[in-house]
Parts: sequence; structure tokens; C-alpha cells
Amino acid sequence: MAGHSQFKNIMHRKGAQDKKRAKIFTRLIREVMVAAREGLPDPEMNPRLKAAIAAAKAQNMPKDNIERAIKRATGEGDGAAYEAIRYEGYGPGGVALIVEALTDNRNRTASEVRAAFSKNGGSLGETGSVSFQFDRVGSIAYPAGAASAETMFEAALEAGAADVMSGENGHEVVCPPDELNAVRDALEARFGAPEQAELIWKPQNTIPVDEETADALFRLMEALDESDDVQSVAANYEIDDATMERLTA
Repeated sequence: MAGHSQFKNIMHRKGAQDKKRAKIFTRLIREVMVAAREGLPDPEMNPRLKAAIAAAKAQNMPKDNIERAIKRATGEGDGAAYEAIRYEGYGPGGVALIVEALTDNRNRTASEVRAAFSKNGGSLGETGSVSFQFDRVGSIAYPAGAASAETMFEAALEAGAADVMSGENGHEVVCPPDELNAVRDALEARFGAPEQAELIWKPQNTIPVDEETADALFRLMEALDESDDVQSVAANYEIDDATMERLTA
């Protein structure tokens, strides 16, 4: 397991996800609003909105919250105008990072992201400076108990997925970006709702990091995660199992 999945796994084990539940909801609501504003308010006619709603439901967000966000985005409320911004740079050990944000204040967000990089051994670069090292793909996650590796692999490929990675931490189904909704729907009909279904930046290659570098890297990623404007952080690192165990102890 590498990059975004490892970081989420570590944060989950530390219990940080529960502590930051309000922030998670804030980010999900923003994505629902942006998706609804950019396309039709009907999720069946708006793939991005459908994916945003699915992500919100996966975090047990109340239906009323989702509906209010859509109404605000379509003019039935005082919804803020959020825009998507991507930041790219390098962290400790030369690890490449892509930071995606939704913000109603570009200056505030830029200041927070710049400070996180500069205070934690990173360097912020220009847009495009590291994204060539990643592929934009759809990622669908299921717990290990949802199906055997063979069953998940066969079902995912039949649904149109490009690859499946299975292990003790679960299954990750990878598909082309424009196939995310179709693959998720096909798998959900068979295995139930996934733990997560989203578009991610998947590294083409990973950089092995030792414990000291990993610790510094996670401090940077946690600092970025502290910003309400930051939606996701992708990185191209790889950590061995022994180091993972020490970091999550």
C-alpha cells in the first residue's frame, strides 16, 4: 500500500478521522456544492455530483445535509462560491505531493499551504511540476471481508476496472476517471456500498522512505490536512510493513 492509502490508514489507526469528523463533513459538503454548481443538480445526470453524494453517504452524512448543500449551490441559499485549486511540490526525501483544495479565498489557502510546506521540510513548486509523475484514476475501496481477492478481481474487471489490488487491509479497485460511476454502481449492486469511491492521483512510481523521513513527511501531510480548504493530498512514497507498524504503534 502506498501514497494516499497509507496516510489514510495511519490517520485512521491514530483515531484522527473521528476527531476531524467535522472537517471531513465540511470538505464533502464543499465538493457536493461545487459539483452541483458546475453541472445539473440531478446526480443521475451529473457524474461528479453522483460521486460526491456517494462519498458523503459513505461517511454517514445525513441526507438533509446533502440536500441543503445542493440547494445552496443552485441558488436556494447563500452558498459561497468555491473554486478548485491544485498545488504541487516536494516533501522530505524528495517525495512528490499533489494538494487539491476547494476555496472561497485563494490568498488564504495559498498562505496555509505555503506555510505547511515551508515549516515541515517541503518546497512548493509550480503547477505541473510533479503531476506528470501521477495518473488521474478512479479508486473504489472495499473491506477485505467484502469478497475474496479472486471474486473482487473478476467482478471489477467485468465492471470495466483497469486493476485490483487486494490485501489484508482491503481491496482497491482502479478504473479510468470517466468510468468511476459505472464501475462503482456495478460493484455496489453486487457487494454493497464501497467504503470510498473517488478520483485520486495515483503515483506511477514510488519512492521508498525510512522511518525518520516518513515521520517528517507525515508531519507535513498532517499540517496540510489541518486546512479546511484542502480536500486531498497525494504522494508517491512507499513504506515497508515494519516501519508502518512502528509509526502506528
